[in-house]
Amino acid sequence: MITETEKNKIAIVTGGSRGIGRGIALTLAERGIDIILTYHSNKTEAESAAKAIRELGRKVDIIQLDMGDTSTYGRFLNDVNEILQNNGAEGFDYLVNNAGTGLHASFENISEDDFDTLYRINFKGAYFLTQTLLPLQNNNGSIINISSAMTRLTVDGGSAYAAMKAAVEVFSRYLAKELGPRGITVNAVAPGVIETDFGGGAARDNAAFNEMIAADTALGRVGLPADIGPIVATLAADDGHWVTGQRIEVSGGMSL
Repeated sequence: MITETEKNKIAIVTGGSRGIGRGIALTLAERGIDIILTYHSNKTEAESAAKAIRELGRKVDIIQLDMGDTSTYGRFLNDVNEILQNNGAEGFDYLVNNAGTGLHASFENISEDDFDTLYRINFKGAYFLTQTLLPLQNNNGSIINISSAMTRLTVDGGSAYAAMKAAVEVFSRYLAKELGPRGITVNAVAPGVIETDFGGGAARDNAAFNEMIAADTALGRVGLPADIGPIVATLAADDGHWVTGQRIEVSGGMSL
């Protein structure tokens, strides 16, 4: 149920055209929140997500954004500001830093270019996009940074990716402290393995891999994008506003 103070809220969801990001955007829309959705290169998927959001009766705008290129953030800020003005809004309320990229390779085989790509998109991008957008964020809003269960687990070939997500979790805790006086909560949500095209779609398309993960998960299956959105929406809502600076794993109980 949407409270009076939650009506007419606006969320920015990065990487919201597919997978977990799309699931988050749809869940927020179902709960009465308007969406600004970013995509990297697949405009068709972004338009499909936007269509689904409009069918839920919410406003949605899509903006192309390269998370790995901070020089584009000024343009993005102007685009967001224009959208807010057109909607008669003074600012946005929720930021979901979901956009990211993955890489599985042994420590010995990670190149500096690989490492820098992971850094620019997964950590530097989330850090400086949040800084860029902060002047437009309303007080008493929420920032949710998407991390990974891999910061708790050790997975072969995951050292660089997991390190970036661990940085996101520490950043979230520090940001929660700094933004507390504005009433802005900051949390990190750490999904487990989810059936998307992430990582080449192995969890979705490889039956043997899917069964292996399901067998190692307390709830007996691999996660779905729809499993993540409700947690993000709860953290953003008034009901979740006494939770800040936390890492919340949403994995169905992987490797307990």
